Amino acid sequence: MPIVTVQVTREGSVPGRNSVTAEEKAAIIKGVSEVLLNVLNKPLESTYVVIEEVDLDNWGWGGLPTVQYRQRRAAEAKS
Repeated sequence: MPIVTVQVTREGSVPGRNSVTAEEKAAIIKGVSEVLLNVLNKPLESTYVVIEEVDLDNWGWGGLPTVQYRQRRAAEAKS
C-alpha cells in the first residue's frame, strides 16, 4: 500500500488566488496514483495520496525564503 505525500506552496496557480483548488488537488491525486499504477503496478484503490499545502513563508530554496528567491530570479532574468 503506497502512501505518497505531495507538498505544494499554499498559493494559487493564477494571480489573485491563494490556494490550490479542489479540482487541481483531484488532478494531482489522479496523476500520482496513475504513475504508481503504470510504474509499479500498484492498484489505484490501494494507493493513498496526501497533499500538504505549505505557507509560502515556510518554503524556501537556494538559501532564501521563496519570495526573496523569486525576486532575485526575476531581477536576474531582466538583466
